[in-house]
Amino acid sequence: MYQRLGKFVLTFRGPLLFLLLMITVVMGFYAAKVKLSYEFSKAIPAGNIKYKEYLAFKEKFGDDGNILVAGIQTDSLFSLPFFNAYKELHQQLKAIHYVEDVLSIPAAVSLIKEADSQKLVAVKIFSDSINTQAALDTAAREFNNLPFYRGRLYNPRLKAYLMAVRINKDVLNSKGRTTVINDITDAVNRFEKKTKTTVYLSGLPLIRTVVADRIQNEMKYFLFGSLLLSVIILALFFRSVSTTILSLLVVVLGVIWSVGVLYLCGYQITILTALVPCLVVVIGIPNCIYFINKYHSSYLQHGDKEKSLFDMVSKMGVVTLFCNLTAAIGFGVFALTKSAILQEFGVVAGISIMIIFVVSFILLPAALSYLPAPKPSQTKYLNNKWIINLLLRIERWVFHHQKTVYAVTAVVLIFSVVGVFKLKSVSFIVDDLPKTDKVYTDLKFFEKSFGGVMPLEIVVDTKRAKGILSPRIDIHKIALFEDSFLVKQPDIAKPLSVVDGIKFFYQAASEGRGDSTYTLPAFGNPLQDLHKQLLQLNARRQNKAMTASDSATLKLMGSFLDSTEQYLRISMNMADIGTEKLPVLLNNIELKANEIFDTASYKIQLTGTSITFLEGSRFIVNGLKDSIFWAFLLIALCMLYLFRSARILLCSLIPNIIPLVITAGIMGWVGIPLKPSTVLVFSVALGIAVDITIRFLVNYKQELPVYNYNVRETVSATIKNTGLSIVYTALVLIAGFIIFCGSSFGGTIALGWLTSATLLISTLTNLVLLPVLLLLLAPKKPLGKNR
Repeated sequence: MYQRLGKFVLTFRGPLLFLLLMITVVMGFYAAKVKLSYEFSKAIPAGNIKYKEYLAFKEKFGDDGNILVAGIQTDSLFSLPFFNAYKELHQQLKAIHYVEDVLSIPAAVSLIKEADSQKLVAVKIFSDSINTQAALDTAAREFNNLPFYRGRLYNPRLKAYLMAVRINKDVLNSKGRTTVINDITDAVNRFEKKTKTTVYLSGLPLIRTVVADRIQNEMKYFLFGSLLLSVIILALFFRSVSTTILSLLVVVLGVIWSVGVLYLCGYQITILTALVPCLVVVIGIPNCIYFINKYHSSYLQHGDKEKSLFDMVSKMGVVTLFCNLTAAIGFGVFALTKSAILQEFGVVAGISIMIIFVVSFILLPAALSYLPAPKPSQTKYLNNKWIINLLLRIERWVFHHQKTVYAVTAVVLIFSVVGVFKLKSVSFIVDDLPKTDKVYTDLKFFEKSFGGVMPLEIVVDTKRAKGILSPRIDIHKIALFEDSFLVKQPDIAKPLSVVDGIKFFYQAASEGRGDSTYTLPAFGNPLQDLHKQLLQLNARRQNKAMTASDSATLKLMGSFLDSTEQYLRISMNMADIGTEKLPVLLNNIELKANEIFDTASYKIQLTGTSITFLEGSRFIVNGLKDSIFWAFLLIALCMLYLFRSARILLCSLIPNIIPLVITAGIMGWVGIPLKPSTVLVFSVALGIAVDITIRFLVNYKQELPVYNYNVRETVSATIKNTGLSIVYTALVLIAGFIIFCGSSFGGTIALGWLTSATLLISTLTNLVLLPVLLLLLAPKKPLGKNR
């Protein structure tokens, strides 16, 4: 079949190349229209209960992940020059487009009871008329006597101060978020320069934007760097400009098609789909090496260019097809997961890998047919003494040191299995950043000074509309839950809820100051009083008689009580404690809530971005684990179909399992956890290892009849014939992956060196262990042709 296809390609080479070029132009047009995805994560399925609860929360109370925080640590905040500069920063931040509000000490308000109406009105503590140090000191004393702000806007023990910037949620899901973050950073930099004070910036908007932009920029550099390094190595091997350019053209066309497929599938560039072009390079380069290597070796043998081209297509076509098919299966199984981000990656990666096969199969023989026959200098690499000596040494190990091979393999496996048991599955929102990175160190400042910046929400459901008016609902239980439990958790910031609002109002109504009067009323039903006050405020709003103070009050209470008055919100931030400790903390919160609240009257839900991050990490890691299992199963079926032999199937699976076990063991011993950014290593490594195995075994199967089905002679010939291409391919791919070690992200660095290590191990297992297994499981007597 492949001889007929080869003849077809060579006969219609002109029209096929023209068609390939035209389709590439069309795909390039679509590739230019693809857009970046600015969504935080699509890891959680839409039907997931935690995700549904989070969407319901956002519908009631708004987005929880749009707050950026700026912090300082100083003794000089309440000195007039410094305070004026801090106030100016507040005004500059508020003036930035898409910044909806800024909460800081200069904008703090106090509630004052009017003498005539006895109505509480909001008054700025630090009025615009303050122009003397004495006036500022008076205002500062008043501010420090209001417990409502303590632990939220300032930490008196550490002399740390916080400014919260609320950003429009829609712009955070668009490319405009980078501009907003840059504008905020510029304003902060001017303040730092003016006051000689370090400002710490954090919050999900900043972390998402900075990390996503860095990763996307790095992927561009690494893609081009990997291509450049591969081209240099190919040029050194083939010693031919035309052959090197042709190989580069194959992968460039594959990259263009893959990005075009991304657009045609209706997807955007995410942190995973951005890896597809790199995978196309990884798969495309071996295709070129094996095709061209077969063409050159056949030409040396026959001296006939046309016969060599037919030999290349007929013998390498089926090998490359199954290699690319198994690689496509390895990545395509991600489409079977429930995670949208993995599904998109699986679909695009699977299609793109099969496309690179089509491009290789058409472009290489067609283009080579137009080029002159290979010169002796271009085939000189086939007689590379260093690699030939290496293959001869491997052959000696295979035939004369089989027990040593088994023993070394067993020892390494035992060592690796012990490491596997040390392997942990844990991830943090910023754990891929270096510990010295400003994003990381700034986050740690807020965790130390204010408890953290990761949103965590508790929704108290009273189970019916107007439920807060029910006598069964006791606001004091909510206060007890906050004061006796939540505030004592070391990884949680000071909570904020309607309880704190009522305390703030009651303190003002009683004209008190300090901690003694910051409490709930001893008599009456505070929630019913709050309901009456909300009714009055809504009535004034309908009559257009609301004051600025009324608007601020309604806005504050509306943030913690939904419009149906059924749900109460307890809002807090927490430290980035990771997916290992977070479930324990959440479980403790739920247990304490069930202990305090009557489940017949209350229903407690934990939600927020911290919860969705935990669920998303779980789905990605579990999805990748499941996909590796299904990939192994489907690849095994493909191999069984290809070789029609249970013996060869067993021989093929062992050299692919061992590199993955060793990689997992290395991760366990080194302390690299399983997380979304590292678990992908196994899928990439599996695709590469299987590629090497299939090429070796197909060549072995093709050579069996030539050597009268003598297994020993066939194994020896296969090591010599295929080993050269395997070694060259391994060197090129290791160089392509090792460049990722130059990243500033731990996950990308791990992807680089772990994949390179796995590739090296799989090369050894396929060149040493696989032949040993073939000899071990071979029939006792050589098989004849008639058998």
